[in-house]
Amino acid sequence: MDEKIQYHMDIQGMTCTDCEHHVTSALESVGASRIQASFRKGEALFWAPPDFSVTAARSAVSQAGYIPKTMHPVVSSGSVYEPSHSDDEYDWVVIGSGSAAFASAIEARLAGARVAMIERGTLGGTCVNIGCVPSKTLLRASDLHHAAQSNPFVGLHTSAAPADLAALVAQKNQLVATLRQKKYADLLPEYGIDLFEGEARFLDQSRVAVGDRVITGGHYLIATGARPRIPEIAGMQSVDYLTSTSALNLTSRPDHLIIIGSGYTALELGQMFRHWGSAVTLVQRGPILMPFYDEEVRAVIQDMLEDAGIEVITGASYSQVQQDGLKKTLTVSVDGVVRHLQGDALLVAAGRDPNTEALNLDAAGVLLGSRGEPVTDRTLQTANPRIYAAGDVTLGPQFVYVAAAEGKIAVQNALGLRPSQEVNLEVVPAVTFTQPALASVGLTEDAAEHQGLAVKTSVLPLEAVTRALANRETRGVFKIVADAEGGRIRGVQIVAENAGDVIYAATLAVKFGLTVSDLTDTLAPYLTMAEGLKLAALTFDKDVNKLSCCAG
Repeated sequence: MDEKIQYHMDIQGMTCTDCEHHVTSALESVGASRIQASFRKGEALFWAPPDFSVTAARSAVSQAGYIPKTMHPVVSSGSVYEPSHSDDEYDWVVIGSGSAAFASAIEARLAGARVAMIERGTLGGTCVNIGCVPSKTLLRASDLHHAAQSNPFVGLHTSAAPADLAALVAQKNQLVATLRQKKYADLLPEYGIDLFEGEARFLDQSRVAVGDRVITGGHYLIATGARPRIPEIAGMQSVDYLTSTSALNLTSRPDHLIIIGSGYTALELGQMFRHWGSAVTLVQRGPILMPFYDEEVRAVIQDMLEDAGIEVITGASYSQVQQDGLKKTLTVSVDGVVRHLQGDALLVAAGRDPNTEALNLDAAGVLLGSRGEPVTDRTLQTANPRIYAAGDVTLGPQFVYVAAAEGKIAVQNALGLRPSQEVNLEVVPAVTFTQPALASVGLTEDAAEHQGLAVKTSVLPLEAVTRALANRETRGVFKIVADAEGGRIRGVQIVAENAGDVIYAATLAVKFGLTVSDLTDTLAPYLTMAEGLKLAALTFDKDVNKLSCCAG
């Protein structure tokens, strides 16, 4: 490892890739290395030793015919990666092209490592193609459609014709294609990442094949993501069922949608199709709906679904699935009573399985868990010290922001870019984009007590939040879990409009050990949903219904 400084230089006059080459040559002539010039951004990133002459760099760029503007260090000091396996073609080989993959690849390139990416399908992974982006844009459309049909304001006369799902899906696909190009495809040449298209298969502990091409890497990242898990129910393979991927491409709504599962995907898509006008039935094995929330919050979620006309069946044992024409029949047993649930569509939303089958990980010396996931330590290293794994494939929290964070930690540990880091998933915010939304971070009351912590709680109905009254939507709740002594915030749960935005403030409170007093002593903007967090903190000691507006 060489101690060097990374610099950023704004440059005017670059108009093409040839200009990038000229600037690169000019900077190399005065001792710069790992140069990334971009005519699109009008800049160059490069590394240089501590005694590097800024004046010489500006002069060299000027002599090449361009105009150097501002120049400054990106970091005060840092490490440039030097390959430990000099015969390897690449320093960092990433299998997959989603959030974990790109976060790690970019981090590696910024350190000067040679990076290859392997993708067997569509560039960009789950989030942009079949997950976050397409689902949230259609969810927003369904919320607007529902609001037009049932707005709560006297004097507003709104209505909504049946939704044109074909047009909405086409618009969704256009958004996905645009973001896939801008946020993924365009970044490959921008950072100098080599893409290999095809199925990756390890030949041994240091080589991977992509078709006939054999690649040798100093280190590897498995970031192949996960796919919907299909439960083993008799008849399932002979039924035309939906997954979250295919459900988002339906161009006409089903009359009755039956959903196997009741997690965040099931709730989001179930409510979406209910807003389109479908009858919806949610079915789950477990006896408790959304068990990772506390009882008071679960009750609000249950009421939310029932108010929407969604049937929820818990404690079900699946017997079989049958199909007759378009009609699907799911036979279940609930409390010893057999029920035959019939609908014209069946959605499977029962969790995820890792994409590892084709990788030949046995040959690579990577141990697998019970569901086929790569087993890693807290640094994300597998049993093979050359190979790391990050993101959904590890079956940790299935969130894009967790995947991206893990991708960066994995490459920093693998290439020694920083002192060894361990993944810490104790403070992970989670959001379910229903209407109202569900959000949580940190410990529930049940989890805190299970850990032996003495806690106190506050529960604030949403009708105590003035923003909710103004919106005329008071279904919801805020709950705070705090240490009984000292009041340190341990966890927050919210059911409310914009709960996903509010939970970030709660995440900071949990991560940095803020107390109930820290929240009550801090100004909160009035007539926002975020004020509910402060009101919930005040509820520990006061009846907020007896306070004037904004009074604390």
